[in-house]
Amino acid sequence: MNSVFTRFSTVAVLILLATISRILPHPFNFTPIGAIALFGAAQFNRKVFAFMIPMVSMLLSDLFIGAPSLPTYVSFVLIATFGIFFLKKFTFGRIIVASLIASISFFLITNFFVWFQSSMYPQSWAGLIACYTAGLAFYQQTFWGNLFLNTVMGDFFYCSVLFGSYYGIQRLTFKPSMA
Repeated sequence: MNSVFTRFSTVAVLILLATISRILPHPFNFTPIGAIALFGAAQFNRKVFAFMIPMVSMLLSDLFIGAPSLPTYVSFVLIATFGIFFLKKFTFGRIIVASLIASISFFLITNFFVWFQSSMYPQSWAGLIACYTAGLAFYQQTFWGNLFLNTVMGDFFYCSVLFGSYYGIQRLTFKPSMA
């Protein structure tokens, strides 16, 4: 069997499975969005697929969830772009750092859009800071935990599942044969 096709399909199936978890019940903000962007960026050799496969997967899940969110897609693209460069060589430490950066980026980008698109805050530096401050207050403790912490934990969890599953599958499936 063609190992390139097998590798491609393995990565695509893992992304699809992670994306399906978006439509299953889960704690608020505990989603695979950042992890999918990082995993696709790190694993696809053709970088067009690093954006296309996860993006199509996200769009399909958004059909079930409801209205797609432009800030989510913008953060997704920027996280994937970061992942392409930062995860050229991926180690456990790099995956942890990338996951944390993905969570922080998601917060900064989505709250930037709240500031930019609404009249709730003045369109000034002070208004942007007020929006981020209010965004932090939104991440207060809830029944499901701290919403920002849920984003961080979701990214850590799904990065662990995606990268770990791929590593395990790769070790089982693609091990060199003894001749």
